[in-house]
Amino acid sequence: MRRLAGLLVVPLLLLTAACGDEKGSDSVSATSKDGFPAITAGAKFGEKPTLAKGTGNPPKELKTRVVSQGDGAAIKNGDAIQVNYLGQSWDSDKPFDNSFDRKQPFDLTLGAGMVIQGWDKGLVGQKVGSRVQLVIPPDLGYGDQGQGDIKPKATLVFVVDVLKATQIPASAKGTEVAQDNIDLPKVGTNTDGKAPEVTIPTKSDPPAKLVSNYILESKGDVVKDTDSVVVNYVALLWKDGKTFDSTYKAGKTQTFPLAQVTLKGLKNGLVGKKIGSRVLLVVPPDQGFGDKAQQTIPAKSTLVFAVDLLAKM
Repeated sequence: MRRLAGLLVVPLLLLTAACGDEKGSDSVSATSKDGFPAITAGAKFGEKPTLAKGTGNPPKELKTRVVSQGDGAAIKNGDAIQVNYLGQSWDSDKPFDNSFDRKQPFDLTLGAGMVIQGWDKGLVGQKVGSRVQLVIPPDLGYGDQGQGDIKPKATLVFVVDVLKATQIPASAKGTEVAQDNIDLPKVGTNTDGKAPEVTIPTKSDPPAKLVSNYILESKGDVVKDTDSVVVNYVALLWKDGKTFDSTYKAGKTQTFPLAQVTLKGLKNGLVGKKIGSRVLLVVPPDQGFGDKAQQTIPAKSTLVFAVDLLAKM
């Protein structure tokens, strides 16, 4: 299946950490005594850090150190979190990626496999407002393959600022909206966290313009094009009703900034809708993939989405 994440522009990132209790300070000596590469500048939460090169052999297990502890809630698997981070290899003093320079925090659902295992394991239990340093062995990072500027079998070092965390409901909920247009797909209104059934009319031509209709309308905040949203969705082809993507089948929600969504109809259809709602989108080819085929999606396809807008960051 084609993942919705493939429709986004995402940073290299893919980081992670371990579950450590030891407390750090707002500054680190030039030579760290606990085996972590020193933060030589920008040690405070919110500042872009500078990391020294690691010395000696890197640890073989995941290590986590709290540089400065926040006073927010402890984050857990299933939470949508927003972080800033800087990452570099153990044997380098130059970062391979960081969100500070982009001035765009990174959004993810913790424990959903959106990042390397080191992050999913190491950030659990950390508090919002904390700065955490992670040392991630290859088997919890990019392994034998490497990634971009990251060499195969590289040990990774990250500094992560935990900015926000939001608990994610299992399903959209709200007032049922009448689905009385027989020429549009019908979407189930179940609120049990399972995928809603989507039935596409077999005797109707697909609409030429974007359709964005409430199925369940909540009273949540209105989505703006600058928001990052957490969604569950099922996506089908109008032509034959076949599902080409589903977060329900993967068992993981998706978290992404709308500003980075490249599928025009998906972005346009969600902006202006309310968080907590279920929305039907019918995306015509000119707001979808147009004349270009995409794996299991033929050229000039009309796409159908049933989207639960679960939260925004």
